[in-house]
Amino acid sequence: MKSIETSNMIILKRLFREHILTYKRRLGYACLCMIIAALSTAALPFLIKDVFDDVFTKGDIKQLIIFCGTVLLAFICKGLASYGESVLMTWVGQKVISDIQNRLFKHLMQLDLLFFHNTTTGELLSRFTNDVNLMRNAFANTTLSLGKDSITLFALIALMFYRDPTLAAISFFVFPAAVLPIIKIGRRMKKVTFNTQEITADLTNQLTQIFQGMRVIKSYGTEAKEANRAEGTISNIFSLIYKATRIRCAAHPIIETMGGVAIITVIGYGGWQVAHNDRTTGDFISFILALILAYEPLKRLSNLNANLQEGLSASSRVFDVLDVQPHITSPKNAKMPLSNEHTITFDKTTFMYEGGKVALDNLNFKIESGQTVAFVGPSGAGKSSLINLLPRFYDVTKGRILYNDIPLQDYDLNFLRKKMGLVSQEITLFDMNIYDNIAYGVENATMEQVIEAAQKAAADDFITELSDGYQTMIGENGVRLSGGQRQRIAIARAMLKNAPILLLDEATSALDTESEKKVQAALDILMEGRTTLMVAHRLSTVVNADVIYVLDKGKIAESGDHQTLINHQGIYANLWAQQSKK
Repeated sequence: MKSIETSNMIILKRLFREHILTYKRRLGYACLCMIIAALSTAALPFLIKDVFDDVFTKGDIKQLIIFCGTVLLAFICKGLASYGESVLMTWVGQKVISDIQNRLFKHLMQLDLLFFHNTTTGELLSRFTNDVNLMRNAFANTTLSLGKDSITLFALIALMFYRDPTLAAISFFVFPAAVLPIIKIGRRMKKVTFNTQEITADLTNQLTQIFQGMRVIKSYGTEAKEANRAEGTISNIFSLIYKATRIRCAAHPIIETMGGVAIITVIGYGGWQVAHNDRTTGDFISFILALILAYEPLKRLSNLNANLQEGLSASSRVFDVLDVQPHITSPKNAKMPLSNEHTITFDKTTFMYEGGKVALDNLNFKIESGQTVAFVGPSGAGKSSLINLLPRFYDVTKGRILYNDIPLQDYDLNFLRKKMGLVSQEITLFDMNIYDNIAYGVENATMEQVIEAAQKAAADDFITELSDGYQTMIGENGVRLSGGQRQRIAIARAMLKNAPILLLDEATSALDTESEKKVQAALDILMEGRTTLMVAHRLSTVVNADVIYVLDKGKIAESGDHQTLINHQGIYANLWAQQSKK
């Protein structure tokens, strides 16, 4: 239990230190408004004593007028203070949550690709939506209740002790008995909330996969199966939320019972004093009113721990992501040399994925500036892994990769990646228009430059046939385009970037024969004077490469130009023969 409490304190300290205290001036103004509202609330039971003792008993009309005016003033002050407190605290709360969301997003942008491979989309979306909403609600409920209700309760209790310390002590002796159950409720609440958020993240991820894979689902007729699977997850979420509600509300009967005991005790003891003329009626009414007014803030404070635990559970999940540190970063004294040369050297390069699987094993070769080098081989040979090492999507496990005789790790990461244009077999397009997709990553690209890039990629013909041309919205990941059209958009994007190093990972894999010829001709022009690394399945696209490396099980099995490898009668020649028969 101590570890849970320690964890809660650490999270609270981080929230205050890193986010909330940034707005301490507005928090100060909000606290001032809370104090005014609390004192205004306590003014009514304080003033009502004189009404009963002077106005009702002695018939003092002047005192009645003063009382009415003072109460009206108190309520005006309370209304204005409550408005100021709510507006200020809402502003601070929303700003804190916005800051956390922005910080979370910026942090995710800096994390390694490995993190995204190991974390589902649903989990990340859940952090941004479900967890952040829980934090927002917890902050709103906790700060307002903890601030306003605590100050109001303190003012009313102070008035009660001022009126009669003995009666006040009798009134509140029962409430400490409720503290331990409320603490236990809060602990259970945090655990249930954490489990609910985990399952909600699973549902978000499940829905993401279903919507993205709707074509496969329909083709295999598994709509009912997927509906049942989603229904099971939703049922689990319902059960956990219902359980959380029962836990949260468990404090209500405890507080209601304690409140009833306190009021009965005060009425019994205080009424006896009034009956025996040991206390005035006004004094007794003032005390009772203060006790009744104290009851609601006390009840809200009893629910505070459950709300707080929900927020702490969500905060813990958000901080878990924020605490993940990227391993692939720019060094302190990063190099950004200007050069017309673009050589790449693999020096005893070995790369292993998590789990120890070797993808590339002790590669040694040099690619001269302006050279076109192709990598071919069977699936799983390590071709795409090699391409991913150059922009440092991953770092080598052993050995080095050098760019212009400088290790990749010594370069500024943005500088290095701007030197490379990548066209992958996994095409990513955004839910924007075609112009924005081609111009993505290139600031201030003109329409003429975009059209020129599209023409070189054999994309302009189909783009101009669309109803809105380059302003056509293509849907999520280009869903409104064919596979070949999407790939040509991606090639046009790389052409517009005009980087000195080209990384082509199955760049023409989704094109038909006619489009492939057009794009290959454009790629041939683009590759002139540039250092190009090609991964290809179709060997017909690499016959003009200066050097072809045949990879097998992460090692270089053969190397040479097309004719040399054909004459060698090895793996490459066998692959060429197989593809030539098709």
